[in-house]
Amino acid sequence: MTSFTTLAEMIAQQVPDAVAMTAPSAGPLTYGGLHQLITRTADTLNRLGIGRGDRVAIVLPNCPEMACAFVAVASACTAAPLNTAYRADEFEFYLSDLNAKALIVAHGSTSPALAVASKLGILALELHALPERGAGNFSLSAIR
Repeated sequence: MTSFTTLAEMIAQQVPDAVAMTAPSAGPLTYGGLHQLITRTADTLNRLGIGRGDRVAIVLPNCPEMACAFVAVASACTAAPLNTAYRADEFEFYLSDLNAKALIVAHGSTSPALAVASKLGILALELHALPERGAGNFSLSAIR
């Protein structure tokens, strides 16, 4: 069976400049760029001690970065998208039930998921959109 990571790498090698993602607010993200994003995200998560078998909750609005974050995170570990409209008690239930090792939120987020993650000892990561690198492109950094 071919994984998405392997498929993305194959497409990136065959047609690296083909468009993988578009959005009105950014230039196109190519398959080459998507493959680089997947690799960079996996490397970042691995450096933070997150890998296969670990669960990462993603609390982002519907946007190109959410789509790319889901694909990139799922290529490195288990991605669990959660509804941005959840209340603190709902985040506590789902983050506990998932046994999440990390939580990803947008830069500047005030989501109640952050307070819950702190309470549960879950690593919080901030997603920084990089539209100049193409629609959906991003970087991650730990929230201190």
